[in-house]
Amino acid sequence: MPTATQDHLPGLEAVRLLVLPDPSTPRPPTIQERFEQFHDLNPWVLTDLERLAADCVEARFSKISIGMLFELVRYSYGRATLGGDDFRLNNDFRSRYARLLIERHPEWALRIEVRALRSD
Repeated sequence: MPTATQDHLPGLEAVRLLVLPDPSTPRPPTIQERFEQFHDLNPWVLTDLERLAADCVEARFSKISIGMLFELVRYSYGRATLGGDDFRLNNDFRSRYARLLIERHPEWALRIEVRALRSD
């Protein structure tokens, strides 16, 4: 008995165009690629995060939240630049900065929580 297929159903091609990526369309950059570009353009962000984390270590924080550090950088940057600057400290980059801080300061590893990356 022949196997039934759905390859010739009416409207199937339209559904395929919606679901399958167009091979001629360039893929969007990954979070890691966007992070690397941002970090290259804004090396001061890591410097500020590192300084703030060091302050937390000195103050004997048992845990250091990368989220808290991000908000402090946002606050400081926003106060320092009242204007039309379109700087964005994307939350997608938090995990990357946490890993960079630990890479540069392995002794902070138990204080900065990291989770498995869902994507790269």
